[in-house]
Amino acid sequence: MRKTTLAVTALGVTAALALTGCAGGSGSGDSGSGGDDADIRVWLNGTDTPDAARDYLKTTFETDHPGSTLTIEEQSWTGLVDKLTTNLSGSDSPDVVEVGNTQAAAFTSAGAFLPLTDVYDAIGGDDLLPGFVEAGSYDGTLYAAPYYSGARLVFYKKDLLANAGLSVPTTLDEYVSNGIALAEANPGVSGIYFPGQDWYNALPYIWEAGGEIAEQDGDTWTSTFSSPESIEGLKQVQEVMTKASVAAKDGNETDPQVPFCEGVVANLSAPSWLKGSILAPADADAPGCPDQEPNLGVYALPGADGGAAHVFAGGSNIAVAAKSAHPELATDALEIMLSDEYQSILGENGLVPAKLSLAGTLGTDEVATAIAEAAANSKLTPASPKWADVEASGALQDFFVSIAQGGDVEQLAADLDEKIDGILNS
Repeated sequence: MRKTTLAVTALGVTAALALTGCAGGSGSGDSGSGGDDADIRVWLNGTDTPDAARDYLKTTFETDHPGSTLTIEEQSWTGLVDKLTTNLSGSDSPDVVEVGNTQAAAFTSAGAFLPLTDVYDAIGGDDLLPGFVEAGSYDGTLYAAPYYSGARLVFYKKDLLANAGLSVPTTLDEYVSNGIALAEANPGVSGIYFPGQDWYNALPYIWEAGGEIAEQDGDTWTSTFSSPESIEGLKQVQEVMTKASVAAKDGNETDPQVPFCEGVVANLSAPSWLKGSILAPADADAPGCPDQEPNLGVYALPGADGGAAHVFAGGSNIAVAAKSAHPELATDALEIMLSDEYQSILGENGLVPAKLSLAGTLGTDEVATAIAEAAANSKLTPASPKWADVEASGALQDFFVSIAQGGDVEQLAADLDEKIDGILNS
């Protein structure tokens, strides 16, 4: 099954799932098996979900369902689309899966998830984050509920800024000039940490210059990385990557708390929940540097004309797999994950809860203030069911690696547009 599925990945997620019998179906799981003892497998991605939430989910589920167990299987964000495409269409499908908000449309449109219509009110109803409800819906039906959101913030070392005689920037140009100055004053330190593959952090530069990623006209999508506005933003990205960052030109954004804690980062743009990773105990599985808390500052990335910049609205949706062998139990697990108790744990750890009414759980500190400021201007990637195929192709990562290595921005952008057009309109 794996060989067949991966062989058709280039055709897109929808095609791959269709060829393996998943697309268009309402779920092959035995609805009558919901009350049987079972092990419910929940796929969570990366380390974003805090241990306290994981423990609450497992304990609550197993208390509510004596004889059944719940197993959390952590997945890597890297290669996730291919892995979901393979496993959701196989005979050994997980029961509940987390999917990135930009990837959700590919799977909802392919029939990979069960509809959540019957539990919509129970999981929050109109209290759910509207943009993430839209991302997880297809043809008017919700298939992937909001899980959490998180605007990108700038985390910085207060001492490095002060030693250089600099203050928190108020415009994007000032942010860039600060980053270059900090890199020059501190050899071996990234004034702005920016590994080459990190396309998420490149988007604000494009948006602040007036550019877009892609535009839709009827059924046709046109990639717009080569527009004059986008080129202006991309040239600023290249300036940061080549003059302000010493991160690996072919590196990715995984575990940015590591270089931050190693003392080789002055400014770092990352999802709001990174604070928890930075301040994690030094002996944790993913060690942090809690001793740096007094030196840790945070602010919303400034825009071209002041105020908060347009930043990518990261976050996830959560869904019940169409091929779950125990859909009723899986749905119960999903309901726990959307409960006020569980979502409050996420909020207390810096993740924006899936429910509007729980925004207060983020607190009132500078992180919460920055989140509110950044979230007001956050944007999503194109709402195409095939956008997940763009991400899975590696074209974006390759493009920004080439920019980080000093490549010709105009030519690279034109080539990227051609690749993306081919994927979105195939």
